[in-house]
Amino acid sequence: MIMRRSAHPFNFSVRGGQTLHWLLPVVLVLLFLSVLLWLPWQSQRMEANERQEQLIADTLWVEQTIRFQLGRDEESIHLMGTEIAAGYLSGKRLHDRMDALIRNNHELQRIVWLDANGKSVASTDGTPLALNDLSAPSRATSDQARKTKNPQYSQPAPPPGMAGPMLMDYHLPLYRGDAYVGSMVASYLTPSILNEMVPWWFAQDNEITLTDGDDLVVDKRAAGGPGHGIYTHQRALDLPGVNLILHTNSVKSAPKLLPNLMVGSVIALSLGLLWSLWALWRDINRRLAAEDALRQQVSFRIAMENSLLTGLRARDLHGRITYVNPAFCQMVGIPADDLIGKLPPMPYWAPEAMGEYEERFSQVLAGSVTPQFETVFQRANGKRFPVLIFESRLVDDSGRQTGWMGSILDISDRKQVEELNRRQQEKLQTSARLATMGEIASTLAHELNQPLAAISSYTTGALNMLNSEAARNGAIDLDSLKPALEKAGAQAQRAGQIIRSVHAFVKRREPLRGAVRIQDLIDNALPLVELQAHQFFVAIQTSIEPDLPAALADGVMLEQVLLNLTRNAIESMQDIAPQRRILRIVAALDASGAAPSVTVAIIDQGHGIPDEVTERLFSPFFSTKAEGMGMGLNICRTAVEFHGGTLSHAQNPAGGTIFRFSLPILSGNLLDLADGK
Repeated sequence: MIMRRSAHPFNFSVRGGQTLHWLLPVVLVLLFLSVLLWLPWQSQRMEANERQEQLIADTLWVEQTIRFQLGRDEESIHLMGTEIAAGYLSGKRLHDRMDALIRNNHELQRIVWLDANGKSVASTDGTPLALNDLSAPSRATSDQARKTKNPQYSQPAPPPGMAGPMLMDYHLPLYRGDAYVGSMVASYLTPSILNEMVPWWFAQDNEITLTDGDDLVVDKRAAGGPGHGIYTHQRALDLPGVNLILHTNSVKSAPKLLPNLMVGSVIALSLGLLWSLWALWRDINRRLAAEDALRQQVSFRIAMENSLLTGLRARDLHGRITYVNPAFCQMVGIPADDLIGKLPPMPYWAPEAMGEYEERFSQVLAGSVTPQFETVFQRANGKRFPVLIFESRLVDDSGRQTGWMGSILDISDRKQVEELNRRQQEKLQTSARLATMGEIASTLAHELNQPLAAISSYTTGALNMLNSEAARNGAIDLDSLKPALEKAGAQAQRAGQIIRSVHAFVKRREPLRGAVRIQDLIDNALPLVELQAHQFFVAIQTSIEPDLPAALADGVMLEQVLLNLTRNAIESMQDIAPQRRILRIVAALDASGAAPSVTVAIIDQGHGIPDEVTERLFSPFFSTKAEGMGMGLNICRTAVEFHGGTLSHAQNPAGGTIFRFSLPILSGNLLDLADGK
């Protein structure tokens, strides 16, 4: 009994082991068969999905192509309409532009310009088409476009009294200011939209249908035959005023299973096994090649970073330095081991700029930095040098930000060049002022001779009265001497004013900004302007708006601008009739821009500026005078832009030229600061 009972568990374990031994291969065979059956079905399903996705992508591309071409046509028509409304385009030029647009865009049937009454002004086909000749949807769209002042497309419809073809009109209302002056109407043939804008290869594989919002077919193209309805997609054309839908129906049928699943599966599995062995061998070779390429890339990167002249610095999100290249270490004179892992304050920060550094570091901790800025760094020996820093986000291969990357440029040489250019500009301005004074030297001598001669005459008359017999007898009237002495004093002040103006104008000094009032500026420069005007018998008229606000400027630099512009204006009138030689200086407040400014206009009635000279007028060393250096207007523009203003010119309607320069005005606080309050 005991032996029998002991045998049962053994037999049971043996039978269980044998069952498990046979069950495992059966399970593997069933799994293999399941895989053999599942793979073709999955392949068929994936192929169907790929065809559907490809159809969707192609449909989207075709829709974008149609919309892009229509957008280009809209831009061309809008540009043409803008020029028509402004009065710049008409007659033969208009017809040529319209014909060129029709020739280059075959989807366009015609382009018509209708006036405000709906009558045809110009048409590409020469037909005197009016608004009433268009279809009812097109006329309704025209009214809607006029009310909304926005261009719109009309619902496709055949011409009145005809069964086809379908036309879709694009209405662009034209306005001159707020006045409606007409509209541009561009007509599209709906068959041409599909024939011209849809590629032939797409039309061969798909049936393309264009429907309206009510699913009524507007047009259809089926070059490859009708679609099978298996792979379909639709996209709405986003056109203002009309709802059109682009339908695509592929002519391809559903993919079929393999005729012999087993044979195909075995072949596929065998090929897969061979491919796996080859892929394993290829992967090993690629891995070895990738490791070798990685070593080369690392070596190349190190060599490239070592040869860079631009300093590179990487910081983590806490501001800790994680990387510096040799150029940065050489720039600040500190080795990389002393910089990596360092938190602010940094050893290359200058003590006087510590506040700026701490503010920028707080921005780094807040997650934002200034992309580009200039600052000062300190070398290990204590020497300061200016740097230009470009800062950007540092992201890893997954797109996650890990810190900040900075590129640092030593701009010491650039700063030296800028300082040298500034000094050269100052010398050039001084030379220009001296050259100007040389040109008016003879006139200056003549003008000074008049007050000096008057002073001599008045003093001689006074001396004669004092030396007369009545003076010796003590009977002279001292009140009679007062007018002569007062006139002599006035003439002396006039001569002194001329001398002071010349001295201040030619004196070389650093630019000094202060509160400059336009009235004082014109009054100071007027004596020198009058010297030039008298030489050519030119009358000067000034018109200065009262209580003009002051500007923060260098008065002498602006006097040079005023003198150069008035001299050019005076010289331009030397060959015209004497009664037209009038120079006007007008100063007024201009509040039309974003910020109010003071505008000074110098208006002459001379020969004007030819169109071929206008483009090069402010170019250095370009001059229309035989003896000119071509630097006057260039210096004027530089001086005005230095003060934050602009210098421009325009034709004078009465003949001649108008030069204007504007200066930003001072606010109340800045004016008090400039006046020393």
